[in-house]
Amino acid sequence: MLINADFTRRVVVEPGQYEWSASPQAGVERMMLDRIGEEQARATSIVRYAPDSHFPPHAHPGGEEILVLSGTFSDETGDFPAGCYLRNPPGTSHQPFSIEGALIFVKLRQMAADDRRVVRIDTRTASAWQRHEDRMICPLFSSPEEQVCLQRVEAGRPILVDAAAGAELLVLEGRIVDGDRRYQSGAWLRLPAGDGLGFTAGEKGARFYLKISSPSA
Repeated sequence: MLINADFTRRVVVEPGQYEWSASPQAGVERMMLDRIGEEQARATSIVRYAPDSHFPPHAHPGGEEILVLSGTFSDETGDFPAGCYLRNPPGTSHQPFSIEGALIFVKLRQMAADDRRVVRIDTRTASAWQRHEDRMICPLFSSPEEQVCLQRVEAGRPILVDAAAGAELLVLEGRIVDGDRRYQSGAWLRLPAGDGLGFTAGEKGARFYLKISSPSA
């Protein structure tokens, strides 16, 4: 299965384009954003857990990255409400579930093989955020292959300050403006190197997930 598998082209998926598909587990649905492979795939998705839904124990040989968007996502390591960021490195396993239901942003099989860092960050905590010139940044992960963070940018300010490498954004709050286009909360954008320098935050600012990949990643 190939979904948005050409990483040299800009891809935009807006909330009105979401098409939910069933996962192998009842009560868990996926909106596939990009995918290379079948059930065991390199994939980026938004996953929706119905209340009282669960997955059986399973491993992540290529790692798993999660940002909880709403509700509460859980596994045997704890309960993670909206705003929590998790990284489970290659070789880890877990048994996820949700009692109240949850919406999560998930990236699978996209970590370096030697990555061993387990990450748990509550981005709702004020101390997780840092001022960097004209924006607030919540660092999530950094390596030679990728830089991952949340950012809050005030109205009219540029979203990307450097487009030398490829970028991936998920709008969490507010809007991102690209000429006459307005990307609202829930919009996902994957940009090739050199793209996106004209993006600005909308009239109420913007909060977004940002992943910058190195050219070799």
